[in-house]
Amino acid sequence: MNLSEALEFIHATSWQGSRLGLERIRSLMELLGDPQKKLRYIHVAGTNGKGSICAMLSEVLTRAGYTTGLYTSPHLFRINERMKINGADISDDELARLAEQVEPFVEKMADQPTEFERITAMALLYFQQKHCDVVVLEVGLGGRLDSTNVIDAPDAAVITNIALEHTEVLGDTLAKIAGEKSGIIKPGADVILSAQTAEVEDVVRRTCKERGCALRVTDPTAEKLRVCGLDGQTLDYRERKGLRLRLIGDYQYKNVTVALDTVDVLNERRGYEIPESAVRAGLSAVIWPGRFEVLQRDPLMLVDGAHNPDGVTELSKCLREYLPGRKMTLLMGVMADKDYADMICMMAPFANEFVAVTPESHRALPAEELRVKIEALTGIPARCGGDVKSGLAMAMAGKGPKDIVCAFGSLYQVGEIRAYFGRTD
Repeated sequence: MNLSEALEFIHATSWQGSRLGLERIRSLMELLGDPQKKLRYIHVAGTNGKGSICAMLSEVLTRAGYTTGLYTSPHLFRINERMKINGADISDDELARLAEQVEPFVEKMADQPTEFERITAMALLYFQQKHCDVVVLEVGLGGRLDSTNVIDAPDAAVITNIALEHTEVLGDTLAKIAGEKSGIIKPGADVILSAQTAEVEDVVRRTCKERGCALRVTDPTAEKLRVCGLDGQTLDYRERKGLRLRLIGDYQYKNVTVALDTVDVLNERRGYEIPESAVRAGLSAVIWPGRFEVLQRDPLMLVDGAHNPDGVTELSKCLREYLPGRKMTLLMGVMADKDYADMICMMAPFANEFVAVTPESHRALPAEELRVKIEALTGIPARCGGDVKSGLAMAMAGKGPKDIVCAFGSLYQVGEIRAYFGRTD
């Protein structure tokens, strides 16, 4: 099987969309010999911040000497990005080999696995075959019924910030969504929770008590941001002082507190020894594309994967902090099932104009529909940019050194935007 055939196998059921439930993935993993049972995990769920926290933990563990698998979604440029070992994407040949290995078992199943279930199975098999010491595993959607929850108890179950999202699937209250995401908590796991609303914390605390799991909640009063700029930030957390982080944005230094508490919890478990040197070196080196990322300085081009009101709230905080009082061109593309009206209104104070684009996804809202909605809600001029590449060219045309363009609205457009500026790392 070559790469093209492997991708055809992976995407064969993409038309079905997301179908939550563990029956198919359990059946497939059993047919494969349950490779997931031979690995140790850090399982990460939440609404926003999952990817950044996973990247931080992976970098720190790798620098501590562990062979570290990292599974995230969605990818920005190539599907290979979803499976990494020690920071390196899976190769095309390995991806094709795994697809060829998994396909015969999929064909035996009457209820065919979804696209995400196929990728998840391939990733878990890959990490087992490469003898990973630990796998940092990002939940795709929710937690309780997500395919990644096919694993047994992780060493650490991490729950990041929770906000209203996918309410038609996960529930229409924070408590219901927290209950779904708390599904990754299993007896034997230590739990790390990002401090947030009492409604969410109560659900997680109750779940931990029911399942006999120790809980650590981050301490916002112990955070101190010392220096921040477009080149990075320096912060203190608890007894650690002067931590350097290349990632920028208010939400990133909140994410780092989750990663640090997870490291401390792991160090208290038997089998982990993560030195402070690995913590500092890992955090200072970690890169997570598409999170308030500077792609160009003249004119200034920013891209952020904020794709829901909670993420846009954090993006707006960053713009106020890093670029106070500045107006800019906002390049926006969204999925039709997102709460894009709120996102538009939240970003309107920063805009002198919008350029609406259509991300490459069957779920995308057409650019012209978005343009009409923007002007109706805000009265701010909006142009229809068509596809992402055309919209970028429109947004950048005629811009000078003092101008700013900021792209946001969907992770599905981040890869194409980065590639436009020659960034495919």
